[in-house]
Amino acid sequence: MALTDKKALLVLPWVFVSIASFHGAFAQSPVFACDTSKDPSVGSYGFCNGSLGLSERVQDLVQRLTLSEKIGFLVNKGVGVSRLGIPAYEWWSEALHGVSYVGPGTHFSGLVPGATSFPQVIHSVASFNSSLWEAIGKVVSTEARAMYNVGLAGLTFWSPNINIFRDPRWGRGQETAGEDPLLTSKYAVGYVKGLQSSDDGDPNRLKVAACCKHYTAYDLDNWKGVDRFHFNAKVTKQDMDDTFQPPFKSCVIDGQVASVMCSYNQVNGIPTCADPNLLAGTVRGEWNLNGYIVSDCDSVEVLYDKQRYTKTPEDAAAQTIMAGLDLNCGSFLGQHTPAAIKAGKLNESAVDNAVSNNLAVLMRLGFFDGDPRSQLYGKLGPKDVCTHENQQLALEAARQGIVLLKNSAGSLPLSPAAIKKLAVIGPNANVTKTMIGNYEGTPCKYTTPLQGISASVSTVYNPGCQNVACAESGLQLDAAKKAASEADATILIMGADQSIEAEDRDRTDITLPGAQQKLISAVANATNGPVILIVMSGGPMDISFAKIDDKITSIIWVGYPGEAGGAAIADVIFGVHNPGGRLPVTWYPQDFVTKVPMTNMNMRPDTSTGYPGRTYRFYTGDTVYSFGDGLSYTEFSHHLIRAPTTVSIPLEEGHPCLSTACESVELHSSKCPNLTFSLHVKVKNVGDRHGGNTVLLFSTPPRVHNAPRKRLLGFEKVHVEPRSERAVEFRVEVCEGLGVVDEFGSKKVALGSHTFHVGNLVHSLSVVT
Repeated sequence: MALTDKKALLVLPWVFVSIASFHGAFAQSPVFACDTSKDPSVGSYGFCNGSLGLSERVQDLVQRLTLSEKIGFLVNKGVGVSRLGIPAYEWWSEALHGVSYVGPGTHFSGLVPGATSFPQVIHSVASFNSSLWEAIGKVVSTEARAMYNVGLAGLTFWSPNINIFRDPRWGRGQETAGEDPLLTSKYAVGYVKGLQSSDDGDPNRLKVAACCKHYTAYDLDNWKGVDRFHFNAKVTKQDMDDTFQPPFKSCVIDGQVASVMCSYNQVNGIPTCADPNLLAGTVRGEWNLNGYIVSDCDSVEVLYDKQRYTKTPEDAAAQTIMAGLDLNCGSFLGQHTPAAIKAGKLNESAVDNAVSNNLAVLMRLGFFDGDPRSQLYGKLGPKDVCTHENQQLALEAARQGIVLLKNSAGSLPLSPAAIKKLAVIGPNANVTKTMIGNYEGTPCKYTTPLQGISASVSTVYNPGCQNVACAESGLQLDAAKKAASEADATILIMGADQSIEAEDRDRTDITLPGAQQKLISAVANATNGPVILIVMSGGPMDISFAKIDDKITSIIWVGYPGEAGGAAIADVIFGVHNPGGRLPVTWYPQDFVTKVPMTNMNMRPDTSTGYPGRTYRFYTGDTVYSFGDGLSYTEFSHHLIRAPTTVSIPLEEGHPCLSTACESVELHSSKCPNLTFSLHVKVKNVGDRHGGNTVLLFSTPPRVHNAPRKRLLGFEKVHVEPRSERAVEFRVEVCEGLGVVDEFGSKKVALGSHTFHVGNLVHSLSVVT
């Protein structure tokens, strides 16, 4: 999505002051239709009658609109219809990890100076905690509604980003839930439910409307001259159906999301926003989207002007609407749809369908129910933004997403009582805005890493570099080494920021920027105490040098930890919180990016060319750290309580696999959908500290249809007291859990031996007919 509205804004830290009432001099009115206090006659319109059914209300409104008025509902800056009491509405707001100022639909002011800024998604998802993601969504939607009530926000938020983090160089990987389709699917469902679910339990009512983006196979922005506006993602049917599509399918079917955003890129030669198979066929038809499909900003113009996919602009308008597009972020459809209809390239009925989908979502949001301040969320206001409880959740989310990657005996946690002086060094040691990543809003307040650490011990601080680019000419080696040599322990806080990885900015390598490695090694050699390296980044880094350096006793990855990041980092360092986060992406060595072009979309390895494949599911090369890695200050053991050793797939009479040996079974030809089984696992904390254990269930399927080498089947976050144990049950649906996608994109159950892994626990199960 374009960021032109964002770049001119300046974010400064501030301390939130609660405002008891928002009906004061600075309050603005929310935007809504059917305001009988201004025009009593609108109460007679069917679309303003909440007792009627949704489709009846939509139909009543659409038939009242002229063609020009309908076209006004096809673009994000909806023009409104004053004669019917419908005001202009801005569809574009964002809420990736908190209410954001990106997009013209949301603003901060003296009335609401900021909102709770949760960790960037790649950090929160490292918690592997579904209930946390939903809780974050609920807080974000509450703050969004509170801002809407005082005219500072819309009701339609184009979040979350659920693309697969396929390549470690992608600048937008920070916005995603990592590289695994199941993890991303669970995150999407949890966050969307948190945003959308109505507090009164009415499934036809939306708290706010979420949007799953960017559909689909979108994961390249700007790499070595190839940009997202011109990139044609060549994707096999197999990779499409078992890697790129599952999160969107889950978001629509299980999350019941109100919107899907199509992406800039082409997929196999067709722009996603003009592909009827992807939009009308899959999202609307197969998955039965109850909502609207929106284009990424200006992507309809992009497919005409940059990709030259159509000969004329009216062709682009006609093809996208007929393909299933309902709303254009931008002005293109508003400008060129009338000509498309006049030329006979598009029927007005197609516009009616698109407008109906858009209006139905606004009706579910209560936009046509009169003044929202007298409705379900009417009492929400500034007092409900940046509450203590909301900020505590941001702190807890930051704690849960921190990943401990290395910890030599006796290194961490540090005891504040034993530390007389602690050296804090690095360009990310005292940052504010860096901690919240992109698609951000103004936070309630900031706690920098230096502030968080200094609250517990005496510190000496040196940035080491002027910024994360860490140019040789700006190195402060002598000062940094002196600080470390005089301290009892040293913390190096390094990594990246939006100047290194961002939208429209992919990386070309995955090492620490500039002279950061030189600074780290020099400081480590200058101290005799523990050296803790903290990496703040969205994407993975090749820190092999630090992993094998005995002088560097601990390594922690903190993503972009949000407004409370500094406090969370301090809590982990000093043992207030026992880290339990796990990596949601593979950390590759640098030679991966020197050998593998970012434009190669293939997930599976190719031995004939030496292509190693991508993500932990298929990658065959060496790793720096693996998906799911993460240590604790205690130790957990896993034991199998019970699980089946055989699952039998019943086949109907005459099925060919009854007489011929088969390696897999078509799902539609069996009773597989009715089959489930459970694995019961005991998790024991054998150490002396309480902590959360992320229990990951992986499987290795039989080597049929070029199946994944390993795949995540489930995960559970459990808290276990010292010397105690917890039981965890994983329910596995045979179709889903034991299914593989064949070379033609068909889902099948793999017959033969499946191996399950939970920690060091291994269990085999045979699938037979």
